[in-house]
Amino acid sequence: MPVELFDNKSADALPIHLVAKDGLENSGLATAVVAWAKANGFAGETGKVLAVPGTDGKIAGALFGTGQQESGLGFGVLARNLPEGDWHFSTQPAHPELAALGVALGGYAFTRYGKKPGKDIRLVAPAGVDLARLNRLVDAVSLVRDLVNTPTNDMGPSALEAVARKLAGAHGAEVRVTVGDDLLKHNFPMIHAVGRASADAPRLIDLTWGPKDAPKITLVGKGVCFDTGGLDIKPASSMLLMKKDMGGAANVLGLASMIMSAKLNVRLRVLIPAVENSISANAFRPGDVLQSRKGITVEIGNTDAEGRLVLADALALADEEQPELLIDMATLTGAARVALGPDLPPFYTGDEVLAGELSAASAAVEDPIWRMPLWKPYDAKLSSKIADMNNVTTDGFAGSITAALFLKRFVEKTPGWAHFDIFAWNPTERPHGPIGGEAQAIRALERVISARFG
Repeated sequence: MPVELFDNKSADALPIHLVAKDGLENSGLATAVVAWAKANGFAGETGKVLAVPGTDGKIAGALFGTGQQESGLGFGVLARNLPEGDWHFSTQPAHPELAALGVALGGYAFTRYGKKPGKDIRLVAPAGVDLARLNRLVDAVSLVRDLVNTPTNDMGPSALEAVARKLAGAHGAEVRVTVGDDLLKHNFPMIHAVGRASADAPRLIDLTWGPKDAPKITLVGKGVCFDTGGLDIKPASSMLLMKKDMGGAANVLGLASMIMSAKLNVRLRVLIPAVENSISANAFRPGDVLQSRKGITVEIGNTDAEGRLVLADALALADEEQPELLIDMATLTGAARVALGPDLPPFYTGDEVLAGELSAASAAVEDPIWRMPLWKPYDAKLSSKIADMNNVTTDGFAGSITAALFLKRFVEKTPGWAHFDIFAWNPTERPHGPIGGEAQAIRALERVISARFG
C-alpha cells in the first residue's frame, strides 16, 4: 500500500488546505497563496490539486478542491496528485474517516506482475479517527482488489483455497475443504457438476472462526475462478474479464478479514464454492437435470448461468444451521449492470429491518448499494416441464430479480438473508480506486455487522 496512515504529525508534514468551489477569497489562506492559485487557474473545483511553493522554492503545501459539497472518498485523488512526502490536513475534513480512507485506497496499485507502486505518501490521520479500524478496512479492500485482479492461471480454485487457508491461519480460524468427487459423497452435486470439466478440481471451502456459542453469521461467495460459459460458450470479448467471476468470493474474504481483525463476538462461517466453468468431454450440458443438495431438481437452460448453481448448494448448507445473518455475494448477472450500472450493486432481502440498516450504512460510508424487489410473480418464470425448476427464464426479462428468486428457493429457514449481485470491478478510474478489481458493499456490511454484534 503506497499510502501509509499514521497518527503522529511530524515537523516535516506539509499541510493540505481544503478549498470549496469559488472559496479562495474566504479561505483564510495567505495573499501570496491565493494569488498563486488564481495564476494557476485553481478555483476549488472538485478533486483539483495544486502544489504550493514556499519562499525557498520548495513545496510548502497543497490546495485541494472540495467543490460544492465535500465527498469523503473523493479525497482519493490526493494519493495520485500530491508530491511524495508526509502530509496532514490543515483543517478537519467534514468526513474525516472517509477522507483518510479515500486517500489510502486511492494509492492502491496492483504490483504482482511488475507494475510499479504509486507514490510514497504518508498521511496523518485526522483527529478522532480510529486508525486501527481504518487500517482494517484498507487491508480488506486491498485484499479484494488483489484477488480479483489476479488472472486465473494464478487464481484458480486451488489457489483460492490457499488464500482462504492463509487468511484463516492469520486469525486462528479453521478450514475444511471438500474437493472433487468427495463433493458427490457429501451431497454437493451442483458444485461438482459445474466444476468437473476443469483440470483444477471443484471444491467447497468452509472457514469457521469465533466462539461456538456466539451469534452465527454466514457469508457465501461465488468462487467461479473463470467462466467460459461452458458449452453455451461466451464470445471472446465477454471472456476478457472472466477472471473477476470469483469477485463474490473475494469480497466475502475481505469482509471476513474485517470481522476477524476486529475480533467481533460472532461465530463466523465463510462458504466458497470454488470452480472453473470449463469445457471438456464431461462438462455439464444444456438440457441436463441436476440434483441439488436441497433435493430440488434443476433443468439446465443455459450452462452460462452456473454461478447460481454453485451458490445454491452452498446456501442450502448454510441455511441448515439457520444463522442469524446469511449474506451471499456474487458477480451473478449482466442484467444487474444493465439496470444499475457497474458502481451500484443491487441487493435483495425479505428482511425489512436488515434492508433499512444496509441502506443507512451505505449512505454513511459511501459504499453504494440499491435494494431491488424479490418480485414473487416472476418466480413462475423459472418453471420447467421436467424438473422442479429451470436455472434460467425463457424471455430474458428481469434477469437479476429472477436470479435472486432462484437463490431464494434454497434459503427457507433463515429470515436474515441478503443477496448482493455485485460487479467487483472499476471499468473507469475513480478517485479512490484505479481501473480493476473492486470491493463492493463490504464496508456497508461491516458497519451493519459491527453495530449489531460489536
